[in-house]
Amino acid sequence: MLGALAADRARVTGIDAQIQDLERSLAALRLEKSIVQERLDTYKYPVLALPNEIVSEIFIHFLPTYPSCPPLGGPLSPTRLTQICRQWREIALATHALWRAVSLSQDAIYHRGDAKQVWLARSGCLPLSIHMNEYVDDNVPGGPELLAAVLLHHARVEYLQLRLVNFHLPTIEGGLPLLRHLDLELDYKSPKDLVIRDAPLLRSVVLDAIAVSSVVLPWTQLTHLTLRIVTIDDCIPVLQKATNLIHCELRLNGSDSKPLPDITLPNLESMCCIYWDSGHTMPESFGIFIVPALRSLEVTEKFLHPSPIDSLKSFILKSGCKLQKVCINSQRSVGKSAYRAAFPSIQFLFNGSYVGGGKRRAGS
Repeated sequence: MLGALAADRARVTGIDAQIQDLERSLAALRLEKSIVQERLDTYKYPVLALPNEIVSEIFIHFLPTYPSCPPLGGPLSPTRLTQICRQWREIALATHALWRAVSLSQDAIYHRGDAKQVWLARSGCLPLSIHMNEYVDDNVPGGPELLAAVLLHHARVEYLQLRLVNFHLPTIEGGLPLLRHLDLELDYKSPKDLVIRDAPLLRSVVLDAIAVSSVVLPWTQLTHLTLRIVTIDDCIPVLQKATNLIHCELRLNGSDSKPLPDITLPNLESMCCIYWDSGHTMPESFGIFIVPALRSLEVTEKFLHPSPIDSLKSFILKSGCKLQKVCINSQRSVGKSAYRAAFPSIQFLFNGSYVGGGKRRAGS
């Protein structure tokens, strides 16, 4: 009994000695930790040491490439860059290029204060890209006021895309001196005879059926034109004036039966003719085009009605063009081999792969 008590006393003494050793080790570790933490607290991370100009360039590459518009909010918005730290906020607010592309989608209507008061102010004097990607009408609260506020900056608008339903487009006073691209979709209640004359840099235009009959543009200076969901009859008055086109895209719907005049586009290098209406027979309208400079053609086979190969031969002969590539982007009644045999010097695209010139490529 006495021996056991002596052993326990000795064990307690040994444990106390171990505790003292551990406490000394723990104190030494705490001291070392404090010293290391002090060094870390004084350390300046390299990203924060970058010149503001470099950080600004990184911020610009974070966003969609201009003229595409970033969202007003969320992780891909420039506003997120203002929420990381004070230094980044100051850089983002001073980087005008972050705020030059403004989306006026319906979601943006509810951020209209940001769009018209903050974003446009932050863009400085840079050219602007304005997109209204969703249909907005007079019943959307703040929609007309927002668009009117944006168009006060008309002198800086470089890219303009509008989708308007039952919407009175404000008069643009003073012209659009920097406008390069216009994409306009209207409805039947939209105002007629919208005239845009003072737009010396305008080269590319996209219009729907209502817009093409409602707007007056400097047609002769255009090089790229897309007409969507129109009849061939809708296209004629515009194509007769737009004689300097390099690329033309016609997305046709419906049918016209009256005789059509020839359309000469002497500089046209690429052309796309898509026919959407499967319920009607496509009129024989492809032969009206005289395009001597054409090198690339995309068509639905319905456009080559009634005999695709004969129609294509006639088209090439009449235009005197030297086609290099043809894409037939639809169901076909003529086999691939028949096209290759009839036009051995032309590359044909069928279901995503070019074939022709005596060679057969993957997917043909």
